[in-house]
Amino acid sequence: MNEKIMKYLTVITDEEKNILSGQTKIDRDIYMTGDRDIISGDKLLPRGKQIMIRPHTRFIHFPEHTHDYVEFVYMCQGSTRHIVNGTPINLKQGELLMLGQNARQEIEPAGKNDIAVNFIVKPDFFHGVLSFLGNEETPLRRFVLSCITGESDTGYLYFKVAHVLPVQNLVENLLWTLITKTTNTRGIQQLTMGLLFVELLECTDTLEFSYEAQSVIMKVLRYIEENYRTATLGEIADTLHYGRTTLSRLITKKMRKNFTELLQEKRLSQASWFLLNTQMKVDDIAYMVGYENATHFHKLFYNCYGKTPKHYRDCT
Repeated sequence: MNEKIMKYLTVITDEEKNILSGQTKIDRDIYMTGDRDIISGDKLLPRGKQIMIRPHTRFIHFPEHTHDYVEFVYMCQGSTRHIVNGTPINLKQGELLMLGQNARQEIEPAGKNDIAVNFIVKPDFFHGVLSFLGNEETPLRRFVLSCITGESDTGYLYFKVAHVLPVQNLVENLLWTLITKTTNTRGIQQLTMGLLFVELLECTDTLEFSYEAQSVIMKVLRYIEENYRTATLGEIADTLHYGRTTLSRLITKKMRKNFTELLQEKRLSQASWFLLNTQMKVDDIAYMVGYENATHFHKLFYNCYGKTPKHYRDCT
């Protein structure tokens, strides 16, 4: 990582000096208001700011708490141990942990060489990056929407992306804009965050969820992604050892869409790609994405995009 960034993050802060001098508990006045174990964005973010970074405070235990903002923890060096919603997470160098407002987090003491950075983000910031996530239902898109609406039922997303160079580069770029305070700051930060999200959408194989139900949903979405042409609810239910009705209800509850809607969304998205990037005949594309009835495909495509497939290809 850039030397200037690491120099900024490794400085022993006044708070850490107090801890090294014998302070045994976090200073609640820095983080919280009153007796509630909720870290306040108003305490940490300057007035009018929607995003900032803060080096993680080392050498001390953080008892269980939640946040009234969205927090991303990126491990620059070493490792830290978090307990989120009761699940232990050993966050290692290059990995990224995203916490919704309602995620319960506890953090064990970090050593001098364990350098993490906390991105403190107001939910409104995500309005400027939501368009990067497209319309397909994914865990990341659902997480962002939950944060914007205040539901945060996703809890957390844990990306093991130390080996993904584009992600590492974009995180470093985002850190750079926040440390150096470049001009047109918010626009650059939202663009960089949007590009980071685009890269993370391709990293579903590195992703862990907070709850068993969400892990099941992740497997369903991955199944649709890889088998959209022939996917059926019955097949994935059998694979996951779920009853069809139980799995169907779980999908609808968590995704706000049923299995058929998610599958149709993926098929039509893939069809739009074929229309714009190949010269294949429309009926052949319909068959390629899983529709043997071309008339039915034309109707679904028009309902989704407001154009016939031919008009979509000619005018986009």
